[in-house]
Amino acid sequence: MIRFFFPFCCFSGIFDFSKKNSIFERVNIINMETIPVLEMKELGRQVEGKTLVSDINLAVKVGEVLAITGPSGAGKSSLLRMLNRLDEPTQGTVLLNGEDYRALPVPELRRRVGMLLQQAYLFPGTVAENLRFGPTQQGKTLADEVVEDLLTRVGLAGFGEKDSAVLSGGEAQRVSLARTLANDPCVLLLDEPTSSLDETNRLGVETLILDIIRQHGITCIMVTHDLQQAARMADRVLLLEEGHMKQMGTPQEVLHA
Repeated sequence: MIRFFFPFCCFSGIFDFSKKNSIFERVNIINMETIPVLEMKELGRQVEGKTLVSDINLAVKVGEVLAITGPSGAGKSSLLRMLNRLDEPTQGTVLLNGEDYRALPVPELRRRVGMLLQQAYLFPGTVAENLRFGPTQQGKTLADEVVEDLLTRVGLAGFGEKDSAVLSGGEAQRVSLARTLANDPCVLLLDEPTSSLDETNRLGVETLILDIIRQHGITCIMVTHDLQQAARMADRVLLLEEGHMKQMGTPQEVLHA
C-alpha cells in the first residue's frame, strides 16, 4: 500500500504552504513498507574501553513506533542519544532518509530528529517563548496563531503567556513536546518521557503522543522500562541486553515470549 507522508517535516498542518521554499516543496511519496526513514548500520559506542552499544542494525519506517526496552544498563539511552548525536558513535553510522546523518549540520539533524527527555527542562520565561526558541535559532518566527495551534494540539490552549515555572509536571511535559514539534521533526526520540509523571498524567501524555504521531506520520523511537507502556504504544519492540540486540519483533512476540 502506498501511503502519503511528509518525511522531512511531519507536522505540516501548522505551516503556510504558499510561501516560497516552504516545506511543501520537499514532500516526497514514501512507500512505508520498503523505505526506512532512519536506519542504523553496525551502530555502536565504546567509552574508555567499555562497550555501551554494539553492532546495532535496524531500520525504522515512516510513521512507525519502536520501543527500546531492557534491563538497567543495557544501553537503551546510549543508543537513543546516538540517534541525534547527543553522543557520538564510535562504530557504524545512521542514515536519515538514506543520507549519512554526519553529513548534516548538528543543529539541522536535531531539528529533524527531535528528543523529549525524562524531565521537561523548560527555559525561564513564558510558554510561548519556549515554543519559539528552536525556530528562532533557524531565523524563523512562529506567529501567535501557530503557537496557539501547537498548544491546542497538546491540550494546553491559552497557555502561551503562562510562566513556565508555574506549570505542573504534566503540563511542563506537554509544553516540552510542543516545543519539540515546533521544530517540525520527522523523527521523535522519547527517553522515558512519562517516568516522572503520575498514572493519570502518564496515560494522558501517552495518548497525546500517539494521536500526534499517527495523525502526522512522525516516526517515533522510545526508550521505556515499562513493558505495559511498550505494549500499548509500540508497533515493534527491541530488547537490548548488555548493549546487544537480544530480540526484535512485535510487542506480542517480544514481551510475551
